Amino acid sequence: MNAEKRLPKPSEILFVLIGFVLIMFLFIVQFGISIQLALLTTWFMIMIVGLRIGYTYLEMQKGILDGIQDGLEAVLILISVGALIGTWIAGGVVPTILYYGLQVIDPSIFLLAAFIICTITSIATGTSFGSAGTAGIAMMGIGASFGFPLPLVAGAVISGCYVGDKMSPLSDTTVMSASLSKVDLIDHIKSMFTVSFPAWIIAGVMFLIAGFIYNDGGGDVGSVAATMGALDDYFNIQWYMLLPAAVVIMLLIFRKPSIPVILFGAALGSVWAFLFQGRTILDSVNILYAGDSITSGVAFIDNLLNRGGIVFMLDVIVLIIFALGVGGLMEKIGILRAISGYMENWAKNAGRATVTTLVGGFFGNFFGGAAYVSLITASKITGDTYDRLNIDRRVLSRNTEAGGTVTTPMVPWSDGGVFMAAALGVSTLSYLPFLWFNFLVIIISLIYGFTNRFIWYTKNPEIEEEKAVSRTATATTIDLESSTL
Repeated sequence: MNAEKRLPKPSEILFVLIGFVLIMFLFIVQFGISIQLALLTTWFMIMIVGLRIGYTYLEMQKGILDGIQDGLEAVLILISVGALIGTWIAGGVVPTILYYGLQVIDPSIFLLAAFIICTITSIATGTSFGSAGTAGIAMMGIGASFGFPLPLVAGAVISGCYVGDKMSPLSDTTVMSASLSKVDLIDHIKSMFTVSFPAWIIAGVMFLIAGFIYNDGGGDVGSVAATMGALDDYFNIQWYMLLPAAVVIMLLIFRKPSIPVILFGAALGSVWAFLFQGRTILDSVNILYAGDSITSGVAFIDNLLNRGGIVFMLDVIVLIIFALGVGGLMEKIGILRAISGYMENWAKNAGRATVTTLVGGFFGNFFGGAAYVSLITASKITGDTYDRLNIDRRVLSRNTEAGGTVTTPMVPWSDGGVFMAAALGVSTLSYLPFLWFNFLVIIISLIYGFTNRFIWYTKNPEIEEEKAVSRTATATTIDLESSTL
């Protein structure tokens, strides 16, 4: 007979959390073992606690499978985007964006331009992965030609990509946050605008200033010319190479399902590789799975464009599955419920409620490894707190995105962190200091919470307090009258 199930004690929760961090540090930093094996090891550590508090292995296995199930859409998107990256490189789409970008973008405003271009792309398509895997790769190539540090360029790209991931009505995380918080989608976006717009303006100014600091306006003319020459030699650069991108963006704008649209865009890339880039039919089709391999003569171009295909995403997919399993295990054995209880007791006002939601979102990314998990943990852990404090759930949905969506690329083993590092060729910890939009969203959300700006209430707290005082006074008077009688 199994022991009766109970919630984990604080000491057991600390054992899991500290053990997780220690395993990740030892495996990755100390011994150079893969993140995938580190995450798999944490499964067994969490299971030790699960067995101790009364769960069977089969029950915990179901928790793992449920956690993986919650994130399978992200896995399908990764497969689709991997195929898209490969064929859009081989079909000349990304090289053409890169070539024309080198012609028209001034080096001194490049970082701002990259931020704006990725913002527009992500808002139009609703996908940070698709935006980074296409326009983002092109921006990385342009930035390298201009001599900018690649982590800084990656920061501008990812910041722009997560504007759309957070704000676009086409984004799955935007829709999911509104749904989990039980808020109308448009009301959710309007609420986020109060945070995202000032964050976007400030981040844009910071990238503009950084552009002037890192580049005097002239750029590395020799490097730019060599890059353009290599692209022109290896690819057929024409305006109609951009048609697959235009078709995909239009379909996503009309709110067609993202996975089939991205796969259709990948198929168009294969067709373009055959029709315009001199690839054979078999080669064009095989690129969908195996990606492309080129030798242009320019080292960083080869490094940038030798990527893509479903195979390119396999390591990322394995990592995400293991990370989702961690989140599922923690949910199953009650760690999330226990933490929710502690946070709810602490959150006595709008500022503290904001902190708990941001922490809950980051917790989901750190221990669950996926944006979907973070949105669930952020909304589940703190949803009742907002109701208890009479805070409108539009604030909950806004803070859920601030703690969940924008912190995803900050965690090296989350789906966003792994994808961005793989697609852009820059490690998560290298680009992390330059995610200025993401950090600003968090900072502004905290400022609003503790200053009560843009915090809406379902009931006016001052009026409710006055009513409560009035009711108490009335009750006291009645008691006095009764005792006198």
